[in-house]
Amino acid sequence: MFIDEAKIRVKAGDGGNGCMAFRREKFVPRGGPSGGDGGNGGDVWMESSERHNTLVHFRFNPEYKAQRGRHGEGSNKTGREGEDIVLKVPVGTILIDDETGEKVHDFSVPDERIVIARGGRGGRGNARFATSTHQAPREHEDGRPGEERIFRLELKLLADVALVGYPNVGKSTLISRISAARPKIADYPFTTLQPNLGVVVVGEAPNEKSFVVADVPGLIEGAHTGSGLGTQFLRHIERTRLLAHLVDVSDASGRPDPVKDVEVISGELASFGAGLETKPIIMVASKIDVANKEKLAKLKRYCKKHELQLYAISAVTGKGIEELKYAMSERVEQARKYHSTTMETKGDAL
Repeated sequence: MFIDEAKIRVKAGDGGNGCMAFRREKFVPRGGPSGGDGGNGGDVWMESSERHNTLVHFRFNPEYKAQRGRHGEGSNKTGREGEDIVLKVPVGTILIDDETGEKVHDFSVPDERIVIARGGRGGRGNARFATSTHQAPREHEDGRPGEERIFRLELKLLADVALVGYPNVGKSTLISRISAARPKIADYPFTTLQPNLGVVVVGEAPNEKSFVVADVPGLIEGAHTGSGLGTQFLRHIERTRLLAHLVDVSDASGRPDPVKDVEVISGELASFGAGLETKPIIMVASKIDVANKEKLAKLKRYCKKHELQLYAISAVTGKGIEELKYAMSERVEQARKYHSTTMETKGDAL
């Protein structure tokens, strides 16, 4: 089960109450106030983990509460602090405040840890209020309540390349051919109902290179408004460095115009926003083992006119697969270098 959205309620621990007590012991003529402080409440932490892949553990258990602090006791005994709790999320999770819609944090690397709800401070006991002129105070404080918040979690997969296109154009077959991923493959639309990730290795050790490919469920016209699988998985394309747009050039799809297919999917990406239309893209003509030559020629003319790289492949026979892998690897490396240079420039500017 792939769960990429969840809503949770978290409650940090309340602080313990301060104690009001006076020391009355035999042979102690001057006892005085001895009420201890309450303990602080536990915090709620959130940490990114590579051992988690989905948010399914939040879907069925949406409420989390840290331990409250113990109350103070006599003889100046401070209450024990409440224990913290740590919530683990997959890398790529975005934490959003459900009330304001504000993005709180983006967990983009492993082992990031932040406090998402702070525990309440323990109240002071009456011993804290003693002064030279007020030697028998009866004042004491209640513990402060811990923070209570509602968050929305969104998971955006971290992949270098996203395979996009109409349903049943061969994306799942391609990712199974170039990586160890084994998605469901069938001859009907919307076979893929959840994104699949695969690691592609190019070259041989010690100079081999690798990158991650995501097989995104098929898009159709009107996807950005909710048609088909709608925007449910478009968010996973936001983090990718490169788009590989697959176009079926056989007659199996029942769509006569491959150029229109390209324009529809490009329009959906642009309508969704988030800069998807500006991402680097390579075109892939799939199923060339049973290609309609007129469709293939028309797609080639379109790509030449718009200066787009086109690779003709057959995931069944393996034709063109190696050339496509190396082309993807090269473009990903270019994008990585550009990103590193940009980050260095920003760092120098700061």
